[in-house]
Amino acid sequence: MSAFGQHRPAGHDPRPLIAHVIFRLDWGGLENGLVNLLNRMPEDRFRHAVICLTDYTDFSKRITRPDVELHALRKPPGNSPVTHARMLRLLRQLRPAVVHTRNIAALEHQPAAALAAVPVRIHSEHGRNADDPDGNNWKYLAVRRALRPAVHHYVAVSHDLERYLIERIGIPGRRVTHICNGVDTERFHPVDAKPERVTPLGFAGEDDLVVGTVGRMDPVKDPLNLVRAFITATEMAPEIAQRLRLVMVGEGPLRAEALRTLESHGLSQQAWLPGALNNVPEVLRSLDLFVLPSLSEGISNTILEAMASGIPVLATEVGGNPELVTDGHTGTLVPRADSGALAHSIVDYLRQPDVRREQARNARKEALARFSLPVMVDAYSQLYESQLAARGYGVSATTWHHHSVRSIR
Repeated sequence: MSAFGQHRPAGHDPRPLIAHVIFRLDWGGLENGLVNLLNRMPEDRFRHAVICLTDYTDFSKRITRPDVELHALRKPPGNSPVTHARMLRLLRQLRPAVVHTRNIAALEHQPAAALAAVPVRIHSEHGRNADDPDGNNWKYLAVRRALRPAVHHYVAVSHDLERYLIERIGIPGRRVTHICNGVDTERFHPVDAKPERVTPLGFAGEDDLVVGTVGRMDPVKDPLNLVRAFITATEMAPEIAQRLRLVMVGEGPLRAEALRTLESHGLSQQAWLPGALNNVPEVLRSLDLFVLPSLSEGISNTILEAMASGIPVLATEVGGNPELVTDGHTGTLVPRADSGALAHSIVDYLRQPDVRREQARNARKEALARFSLPVMVDAYSQLYESQLAARGYGVSATTWHHHSVRSIR
């Protein structure tokens, strides 16, 4: 255990080190994508360290590679000069070849990477916060623009975020690469026969429509919009209301309010909100319709996981969602914060099982054809190698070196 967290010494390992800087390693789409990348990148090319500005949880156990270092800076709330100093000290100790920050909280530590003379500095945008769903917050815009000189290259997980970086932040297009998230189509898959649901015994029958979502119960995910839509759907179609079920898996500050709202409308017996679960593939296979009611999204891993599981997707038309969901083919897109539109679509899916089954098949095909993990991993590998090469560093399976100096200072 190092002063910062779990440290697995690499000795004189010649492979270049990539330091991934994130706010916290916990359950979430960004974090899930990072873990998928760490577990699948070729082990003979790079080694990795994850630097958490705050801390990491048991979610870190999903990292299966034994050579990944974990560091926690335990940043307090608000601006923390001490955390910046710790970051600089840690980077000088680790001497990474690449620093890759993700989202704005981590972006603020790119100057420390520059001061530590890290050869390659990359930043990626994965989505926005509830208080800035459209990227118009003047403070965040100013921070992103001010820190442009510290970053060599940018990654955008959606074309929406790519346009934002180029048009609003002023990053030249040649310095931005679009890399879409991938999904593990072996872990997330449909079953031929109707699966045994992981919901409580007797919760849902064979003819019921189980509508569900998986994700943080945070404002940016707008879970209360789905709760309101579910209530409205039962009121719109009273003759079939008893066949509707709602599953919301995830923890967060809005979970208690969601439970209270459902109970006040007499629907607590038709809803299951168990908090966070670690059997997400089985949960998804228990659903008939996946819903993502977010106010803002980058590229949603849960949409990709639902598609790979062979489930039609009902999502808000925000961020990268239209890049994943083809309206009328693999699912349905509706305006954000519109519980009425969500409710109408839920009732339509209940009344049209043939449409539901056809979109389920299409969703699985799309996941296999467009969103495979090997494609994502290869794109990141090529990005790291090309950025190192552009700055005079050669990478091989056994060593990395600068063409004109012996080591990084």
